[in-house]
Amino acid sequence: MMATPLVALIGNPNAGKSALFNALTGARQKLGNYPGVTVERKSGRMGLADGRPVELVDLPGTYSLTPTSPDEQVTRDVLMGRQAGERIPDALVIVVDASNIENHLRFALEVLELGLPTVIALNMVDLAARDGLELSSDALSEAIGVPVVPTVAVRKRGLDHLTAALTLLVGPEAVQLRPQPAAMSFEERTSYAKELARTTIVSETPSRRLTQTVDSVALHPVLGPMLLLALLFVMFQGVYAWSEAPIAMIESWFTALSDAATANTAPGYLRSFLVDGAINGVGSVIVFLPQILILFLFILILEATGYMTRAAFIMDGLMARVGLSGRAFIPLLSSFACAVPGIMATRSISDPKDRLTTILIAPMMTCSARLPVYAVIIGAFIPARDVGFGIGLQGLVLFGLYVGGIAGAMIAALLLRRTVARGKSSGFLMEMPKYQWPHVADIALGLWQRAVIFLRRAGTIIFASTIILWALLSFPKPPTGSTESPVSYSVAGRIAEGLQLVMAPIGFNRDISLALIPAMAAREVAVSALATTYSIDAGDDEARLEQSLGERLKSDWPLPTALAFLAWFVFAPQCISTIAVTRRETNGWKWPAFMVCYLFVLAYAAAGLTYWTALGLGL
Repeated sequence: MMATPLVALIGNPNAGKSALFNALTGARQKLGNYPGVTVERKSGRMGLADGRPVELVDLPGTYSLTPTSPDEQVTRDVLMGRQAGERIPDALVIVVDASNIENHLRFALEVLELGLPTVIALNMVDLAARDGLELSSDALSEAIGVPVVPTVAVRKRGLDHLTAALTLLVGPEAVQLRPQPAAMSFEERTSYAKELARTTIVSETPSRRLTQTVDSVALHPVLGPMLLLALLFVMFQGVYAWSEAPIAMIESWFTALSDAATANTAPGYLRSFLVDGAINGVGSVIVFLPQILILFLFILILEATGYMTRAAFIMDGLMARVGLSGRAFIPLLSSFACAVPGIMATRSISDPKDRLTTILIAPMMTCSARLPVYAVIIGAFIPARDVGFGIGLQGLVLFGLYVGGIAGAMIAALLLRRTVARGKSSGFLMEMPKYQWPHVADIALGLWQRAVIFLRRAGTIIFASTIILWALLSFPKPPTGSTESPVSYSVAGRIAEGLQLVMAPIGFNRDISLALIPAMAAREVAVSALATTYSIDAGDDEARLEQSLGERLKSDWPLPTALAFLAWFVFAPQCISTIAVTRRETNGWKWPAFMVCYLFVLAYAAAGLTYWTALGLGL
């Protein structure tokens, strides 16, 4: 008795493969795992045009027959007869996304080289038509030498023609329909896929041609990185140029609130708690909300337009040179918002050494918590002047700090991949979404969510850390008539003076040493810690109380110390939340401890090098 023919569905992720499988098999499906691996095996029964039954198996989506994950390994092994408990399919259905035909044909060509009886399901032709793309399945079939059937799986269109084509593939005539293409390299396959796409496309709208024109620049090996750097440069210029007015407005609110608290409370601990701790401490961080929202405005727009995927493609080449996969780009990009979701996003990286390296360097991406620190130091020490047409010096310095963090992360990745995380890097393929105008409502919602997260953080972690620091700075009080400052006499001040012995060689004073301790809870707490320290230290000195934090820093810190402080925060050991999520994702304390130690050494070395270089230059 002959075995029931086995037909495999294969294709890139998001080609509509599962929808086609469901449409062909209906409720006649069963689920399980492939022997030896926890990869889902989804199979079902369908009938051919002549009534014969076949078993249809839905293989995991993949971009290549060179596997980089267990799912992709199973797909390759099934097609080549290497998967335990699974025979080589009698026929294949390659599912191709009609709206992204060029990329999908590249993989189809690789599968056709196996020489198995094959039919191509040109799926989602309705979406391609909606996007202004008209295709000829007959032209593609003639060029490629296998049947090509247009389908719309979600609407069950084209299924009869697909079933009829499959009937021929598993019948007596199957030998005559086996494709026999020559083996090609990746580059040859890519070139041939472009040629086939041009053959298949009957017409396309100007908008699609515009996308191709834009991509010829955005994805160019030279122009693409230049465009990315230019966009980042404009973004950081905007962070300063557009935020001045709203920051001044928020500062005036907190000044009025501080004046009201001072006028309505008697001198003592209650006034100090309200003014020095809550208002000046937390307020010194909240004033930077406009800059954070401007930064995320750019990021959200770039994501919504479809450009961010192009940026990932551009960065893939750079990351490959330091031993990382392009899959690391999205987790690292997420780390610009916060390292915690960035580290969690590394779960998409299948190679364990790739994933570990990405986790270890994710905290070096300049998260939004660093922005208040950068902003207050840059605002105090870097002149607000132009260095060229429309190029502000402050924005240029901020851009340099972000680039410094990225460069440091890439160098660290290179060293890690050659030492503790030794291994080969693997490339990846990605689909380019079409360009589109961002929806204002979606952008507004994203900004609102970002503002809520920041303000919630200000009202919890930052507030709690600031109040604890205020208490440590307020007790004990110096004796009446003592000339010692309240900060130096306090518990916190004495702790800071001990820590300063370690930090003095890199130019850090007592107040910086003090601010670094609560900054482990959240980096932006360093700003509120400095504000609280100086507010308490000012005592009843009206002139010093009226100074802003930036003005106080400028009068008390030499420029080399300020520059060293910036360099420290480029590599600063991360917050407690990051350490906790690293421990969870690596299942132990070994790698979190390693990460804290190596980042502390980097931060100390960078700050020291900056400080002594600045002194040597006479700054």
